[in-house]
Amino acid sequence: MNLFINDIQVRIIGPEENPDKREFNTIIDADGESITLAKLLHRTWIKHARQTDVNKLLDVLDTAIPHGLYALTLSVDDYAGIKKFLKKKFKVIKAAGGVVKKREKLLMIYRMKKWDLPKGKLDPGESDIEAAKREVEEECNVKVAVKKKLCTTWHTYTMKKNKILKKTVWYTMTLTDGSSMKPQLEEDIEELRFMTPKEVFHALQHSYKSIAFVFDKYFKKEKQLS
Repeated sequence: MNLFINDIQVRIIGPEENPDKREFNTIIDADGESITLAKLLHRTWIKHARQTDVNKLLDVLDTAIPHGLYALTLSVDDYAGIKKFLKKKFKVIKAAGGVVKKREKLLMIYRMKKWDLPKGKLDPGESDIEAAKREVEEECNVKVAVKKKLCTTWHTYTMKKNKILKKTVWYTMTLTDGSSMKPQLEEDIEELRFMTPKEVFHALQHSYKSIAFVFDKYFKKEKQLS
């Protein structure tokens, strides 16, 4: 589960996954070691995290971002139970979006002073894939063909004092008609731009970690296919 809180990636994994220790600056075993904010540095892996640990960490990250923490990985023994707990703790909102390709370029949108990807909430009765296509076409005034599911991201925010957990399913797409392309201004989109991979890399310096994660998944899959 790839969760983003205050633009910090929190990866929750089950006991069957065994990350490479070399990827982390700090490793904490919650079975015999206390978890403090001072220990959360750069890329941190917490092993055997319990529900109380996960709950405390999510609340802390939501209110006080530890200085110097880049990404957090939590290994939990009861993955299904933790996922169920999270869905009770938050109100879950479903959304979908896409990475649109035109020849060798990829579409990004500029919204709220950040480079982003087109996405939006599901309408009642809509499937993920239907919503992804509709939202991309509405926000960019284009026509696209949906190819494959890419990945799923989760992120938290507070709206009207309610804690929200937003699930976004991402798809790869190809442009079929961009002759009338224009930003949907009522959604605060200022600019649309097809970028080369190098331009995408630079744009991600002014984006969100969740969007960087989606592109990382995209480029890895492209590399596997080449």
